[in-house]
Amino acid sequence: MWTGKYVRSPLVRSLFQNMVSESEASETQEWYRCCPDLLGESVQPLFIQSHLDSGTKIFLKRSVEKSGWLLTQLYHSFVSTILGPLVSRTSINGFLGRGSMFVFSPEQFQRLLRIGPEWRTERLLDLGAGDGGVTEVMGAHFREVYATEVSLPMKWHLQRRNYKVLGIDEWQQTGFQYDVVSCLNLLDRCDDPLHLLQDIRRSLVPNTGRLVLAAVLPFQPYVEVGGRWQRPKEHLKVKGKTWEEQVTELSNEVFRRVGFEVEAVTRLPYLCEGDMYNDYYVLDDAVFVLKASEDSDYY
Repeated sequence: MWTGKYVRSPLVRSLFQNMVSESEASETQEWYRCCPDLLGESVQPLFIQSHLDSGTKIFLKRSVEKSGWLLTQLYHSFVSTILGPLVSRTSINGFLGRGSMFVFSPEQFQRLLRIGPEWRTERLLDLGAGDGGVTEVMGAHFREVYATEVSLPMKWHLQRRNYKVLGIDEWQQTGFQYDVVSCLNLLDRCDDPLHLLQDIRRSLVPNTGRLVLAAVLPFQPYVEVGGRWQRPKEHLKVKGKTWEEQVTELSNEVFRRVGFEVEAVTRLPYLCEGDMYNDYYVLDDAVFVLKASEDSDYY
C-alpha cells in the first residue's frame, strides 16, 4: 500500500489521504466480515462479531510510521537478500527487530475468553511466540508466562521480556498443566498438527483449561526449513472454499477428531509490520477458543 508520504503539496496530500482513508475504511470492514448463515448449525451460535478497535489502529499506525523509515527499510532489505537463502524469515526478522505480528487487541482477547480486564489465573503457554508481542497482550492475565520458539533471535526477544522459554520438546513434560495454551497461526506451519493438538489437550488444566487457536484461512500448510518451504509430514486437509466453510470443517471435523469442541470463534486480520513496499501485510484469521471434550476416549 502506498501512503502518499512522499507527496509534497499539502493540498494534494490532504486530498490523497482523504481518498485513502475512505478506501481503507472499506478494506478494514472486510477483515471482519462473516456470513453466519453460511456457518454450520453447530458453529453459528458460537460466532462473535469483531470490529476494528483502538488497539488494532495503534498497531497499524505504528506500522505505517515504520515503513516510512527509508534508510532502515533499505538496510532491512539488503540484509534479507543476503541471509534469505541461508536463514529462515522468522530468524531474519528477529535479528533485525522487525516484522512484529498482531492477532488481537487486549479487548478482543478478553471478549473471546469472556473475561474482564482484572481477571487473573496461573499459567499461560504461548506456542511459537515469535518476538512476544502477542504474548504480552495475553500475559497480563497470568502469573506465569511460558513460551516456545524455534528461532534463536526470537528466543532472545522472549527472554528479554522475562518469559520462561521452553524447548519445543519440553513444554509437554514439565510436570504441570496450563490454564491457557495459545497456538496462533502455527497449525499450518508444523509437521504434525494433529499430534500437536493432542499434546495441547493433555497439557491443559482439566475442565477449566482452554486453547486459543488462530488459523490462517484458506488453510495452506507449509513448513519453513532454513530459507525454503516444504510440505509437512502430516498433511492436514481442510475442505471448503470460503472462510465460513473452512471454519465449519475445522470445528466439526479436525478439532472434534482430537477431542476438542469450539466454545467461541471470530474473524480477525492477522497483521504483520510492513517494509519499504507495503505499510503492513494482512491475512484472514479464524480465532477459536477450544475446550476439551468430555469424551474420555480422547485421553
